[in-house]
Order: sequence, then structure tokens, then C-alpha cells
Amino acid sequence: MIESDNKLFGLLGKDIGYSFSRDYFSNKFTAENLQHKYVNFDLENLSTFKSLLNRKDISGMNVTIPYKQEVIPFLDELDSVAKAIGAVNTIVFKNDKRLGYNTDHIGFQNTLLNHLKPHHNKALVLGTGGASKAVCYVLEQLKIQVLKVSRSEGQDRKAYHQLTAKDYKEHTLLINCTPLGTHPNTDAYPPIDYKQINAEHLLYDLIYNPEVTAFMQMGKDKGAIVLNGYQMLVEQAEASWSLWMD
Repeated sequence: MIESDNKLFGLLGKDIGYSFSRDYFSNKFTAENLQHKYVNFDLENLSTFKSLLNRKDISGMNVTIPYKQEVIPFLDELDSVAKAIGAVNTIVFKNDKRLGYNTDHIGFQNTLLNHLKPHHNKALVLGTGGASKAVCYVLEQLKIQVLKVSRSEGQDRKAYHQLTAKDYKEHTLLINCTPLGTHPNTDAYPPIDYKQINAEHLLYDLIYNPEVTAFMQMGKDKGAIVLNGYQMLVEQAEASWSLWMD
């Protein structure tokens, strides 16, 4: 357990004034009668990150877009799952070491399993950043075949414009791992062919603000099941808390 009554935690990211984490953990501290603080470390880039690492008052961090992969070289150790995923969303400061973990996969898996149907056995994963790595890790563990989709094609992915009617028909699970549609740019959405979506599809948007994104609404209009990322955030936050308190 953390011994001091006055520890500092925070969220590392860029343009994160909207973030869920600060309010969530501040309320948690109050509810549990703890004197800890949670702040945003909103950095334009990681050039000043090393100075944060050397501070003695920080006990833990969450990491969000765009630093889930970039932060790894600054850490002393990664746990086996974070290493397999290739992305970190939780840092524990312990015994003068900075330890990297990934709890995104816990939040994603726990929430996905509540809505998964047998025919959701192939997935289109939209975006290739740090969040998508945790998503792909979970899908592979669940034996769900993954087709990655990005703005440009690559050896292991298709570009949006290359998706065919067959791709949409076979891949009935669509996960938006991009920031497209996040407040305040709520009119944005991944450029898929929404005419191909139907009631067989499950659209999962990792975004939680707004509650219903354009991606979700267009799926809903076609009869699809839609989910946002709020409950995933709660689950990964609680998993981060457990790591900090261990």
C-alpha cells in the first residue's frame, strides 16, 4: 500500500482538458477519504517528460493519446502484457523505478464480452495507435480474426477505401480506435461505408465524449448494436488503481 497520505497521480497526454480521469480519480479519493491529488500532465511533446519522471512526489500515471507508445523508452521495465501489446497506459513509480503496464485490454475485454455474439468472429479495427494495439491483443486472445484499417495501406492493414462489401459482410465487429469524433470535433467520424452496416454489426467506439458519436449514430441508424468507451475507461481506471495500491 502507498504509505503517504499525500501522493500525486496524473494523466499524461496532449490536449486532455476534456479528460475523464481527473474527475474520476479526484472523486474516488474523496469517497475513500484520501488526501491524494490527480492532475493533468498536458504536454505538447515528451521533451519535458524526463523532469516529471524525476519528481519524488508522483506515485502513478495514466497515459493517453498520443503517448502510449512514445513513453515506453522512458520506462525502466514493462510487464509482460504491456510488452506483448507494445503500448502502456499505466505507470507505477516504485522503488525508484518506473514500471509500465497496460490496463486498456482489461477494460476492453470486460465490456466487449457482455455484447459479443457468436457471429462476431471477425473484426475491423479502425486505427493503428496505442489503443488499437490493446484491442488487437484482446481480439487475438478471443480468437477473433482482425483486419486492421488505416488511412494508408500497409503490409498488415488495408486503407479505408480498399474495404469491400465482402469485408463489411464478414467483419461484423467494428472498433473505432481513432480519435475521430471526440469532443469538440464531434462531426468527425472514420470514413467507412456506413451503407454496408446492418443489424448484424456491433460498433464499439472507444471514445466516451460525446456519449453518442457520429460513428455510433450512423451505425445505430442502420440497426447495429453500438457501444461507447465509458465503461471501458472505468474498468481500466480501476485496474490502474489496483496497480498503484499494490
